[in-house]
Parts: sequence; structure tokens; C-alpha cells
Amino acid sequence: MTVARITIEPMQPKYNADVARLLVHGFRGKFQHLTNLSEENLALFFEKMLDSFPAEPASLRVVALQAGEVIGTLSIKWSANAEVQQATSNLPSWKDYHFIGKWAFLKLVIGLSLLEHKPLAEECYIADVAVHPDHRSKGIGRLLLEWVQHFALAEPSLSILSLHVAGTNPRAKQLYEQLSFSTHIQEYSILRHFFFNEGKWNYMTRKLKT
Repeated sequence: MTVARITIEPMQPKYNADVARLLVHGFRGKFQHLTNLSEENLALFFEKMLDSFPAEPASLRVVALQAGEVIGTLSIKWSANAEVQQATSNLPSWKDYHFIGKWAFLKLVIGLSLLEHKPLAEECYIADVAVHPDHRSKGIGRLLLEWVQHFALAEPSLSILSLHVAGTNPRAKQLYEQLSFSTHIQEYSILRHFFFNEGKWNYMTRKLKT
């Protein structure tokens, strides 16, 4: 039996619904701790966020495709100048998210802001990686991470890959260590503990260029 080839392609609006569901699969434990939303409403929230906020100038999302199916996604960002940051700092409008209720909307917006990281110069930050449950343990995550390595190596202004891993996710930490990431610092956030029940985070880096 021939296995369809997997390709990594730039994000397009037509993938928003599929990527939103992948984000729920990957991070529902954190966000359902934050709210009691159903998976369907949580996916719709992420889909509308992707609709409202497509790729910013200093960021990029890609998808892993197999036979036309979105089986994985990865988002990266790097340092932006002040003008770009100001132009892309708009908050989502409540009227587009009324289906989840004001309190859930507020908690999700605050929660997402707590997960934000401002990359330093030369830093390529991996904001999220998600793989469809049916395709895990098949090398999709590794393939996405190898893609971002090649991307950063091709950019003269980028020399470091970085990401955050929750302290309760040793499997992901082990994968990143196998890809030459190391823990740069262990962080503890009371607010992240309150919102996500995840207080301890490993900030991991990999230097690509000297």
C-alpha cells in the first residue's frame, strides 16, 4: 500500500476550520480548564480568531498536508519593529464571539495573552505545534520542526529556535531534546497556573548559527 506524501505548505484561509480543530486537539486540556466550552465551540472560537487575525508580518503558520487533509500545523514568529507591533495589536471584537458568552470570551482572550512571547533579535519562536490524533507518533511533529529549522537557517536575521513546554509534558520536552533543544530557563507563573493549571514552563532554545 502506497502512503501519500506529506507536504508542508503556507497557511491559507481555507484551512482555518481544520487548523482550529487541530488546536483544540492539541491544547483542549489547557483551554477547557479555563472554560467549560464544548470542543465544537472552542474550535469555532479558534476558527474565528484565524479568520480575524491572519498571519501578521512577523509571523508565519504552515500546515502539514497528506492527500489534501490537514494533519498538522505549526506557527512561528520573530522580532517585529515597533510600527508592526502597533499595527497588529488590535483585540478581537466581542460581537464576533457572542456564542461563547462574555465571561468565557474574556477568559480566553486573557489566557491567550498570557501565552504570548515577544521574541528577541535573532530569535525564531515556535508558538504552537499540533498534530491530528490519528497521525501522532508518525513523525509529523518532527517533520514540522525540521521545516522550521530549514526556514530559520535560510533567514540571515535568525539564529536561534525557541519554544515553551509545559512542565507536565515530559514527552514533548524529550522530543525537543532529541532535536538538540535544551532548557534555557525554567519559569513559574502564578497567572498561568491559575488560568491553565500549568505553573511551571520550560523555555527551550536551540542555537543554529554561531
